[in-house]
Amino acid sequence: MNVKILQISSELNVGSVGRVSEQIGDLILAEGWESYIAYGREAKESKSVAYKIGTHKDLLMHGVYTRLTDKHGFGSKQATKKLVQYIDDVNPDIIHLHHLHGYYINIEVLFSYLQNKNIPVVWTFHDCWSFTGHCAHYDFIGCDKWKKHCSKCPQLSEYPQSFVDNSYDNYDKKKELFRSVANMSIVAVSNWIKDQVKESFLSDIPCYVVQNGVDVNVYKPVDTGDFRRKYNLENKKIILGVASPWSEKKGLQVFCNISEQLGDDEQIVLVGLSAKQIKNLPDKILGIERTTNLHELVALYSTADVFVNPTYEDSFPTTNLESMACGTPVITFNTGGSVESVTEETGIVVEKGNESALMGAISEVVKNGKQHYSESCIERVSTYFNKNNCFDKYIKLYKNILSSN
Repeated sequence: MNVKILQISSELNVGSVGRVSEQIGDLILAEGWESYIAYGREAKESKSVAYKIGTHKDLLMHGVYTRLTDKHGFGSKQATKKLVQYIDDVNPDIIHLHHLHGYYINIEVLFSYLQNKNIPVVWTFHDCWSFTGHCAHYDFIGCDKWKKHCSKCPQLSEYPQSFVDNSYDNYDKKKELFRSVANMSIVAVSNWIKDQVKESFLSDIPCYVVQNGVDVNVYKPVDTGDFRRKYNLENKKIILGVASPWSEKKGLQVFCNISEQLGDDEQIVLVGLSAKQIKNLPDKILGIERTTNLHELVALYSTADVFVNPTYEDSFPTTNLESMACGTPVITFNTGGSVESVTEETGIVVEKGNESALMGAISEVVKNGKQHYSESCIERVSTYFNKNNCFDKYIKLYKNILSSN
């Protein structure tokens, strides 16, 4: 059976969502099927057949259009019409959507096409943009207008930024478009997102959970003496944080606050900061710019005594998994899907925003020693979050859809 799966993603083999689409593509190819990925922004080399949606100019125009009108997802009309022609040429058995935000696609053109063609659609929700009138995340400010009807959006200055508020109309338009496809399945990347979907205007569409996984052949404990020697940290307890980009929502201020309470033998190391952020850090924090070198990142995870993720909003952070796969326990705020990977054997979950509880958790993990957690961390990721096992659930879903069609 010559099955063709076409994915549509903002990025390809770069960034978390781009890597997920590439890894799903690898499993599609391993089935002996054909894998196509249409992408809108950055890309690295792919094993799948890649198609670039629109031009750099299209992205810029869509960005300006969004800034002036708050109609994100309603630009890129010509680029999306060409994409639709490409889809017709490929004639896929299933279309798998990822992020449709990112200034690269016109949801009106795309969903009118999907509605008419009746091709089965799988849509992975990596965040909450698909059921709000504007934002991709609302947990930090505690907004729940999306449950009834978005209006007077309090986050216009947040991605996708706009000078005006069109959230009321966007909400109606998205609701109409996204409910128009008869044969659609939603996949949430965490139980938390699934719970959000169940309270949204998409609640009557079948929704499954496939949590993201990591490559356990890459993320595994490695020898890390070099890093400690380079930064003169041989006898320090390293408290690691990784994000890109860093912001208040990711807990940067939390690290600055708790750095004042650390002992002389403790050192915070933050990865993914901008040069400007590094310049403004307190003495107790060592800042490192974003690294695209995976070996370097794995060495950092491996050398750390504890990984701390004080995020205020997150769907399902893979940084927790990457750390655990390298044998390092995780402490996180009780936020979104961040808690779903952490157990008592692999780390500690503390109340969101409670810095004294966070300090207590760090002290507890450091006192217990990394070895107390390492084996359980590695085992948990290997059992539940090995990327091949996780993404194989997509293959099973595709097969179910194909057999019922």
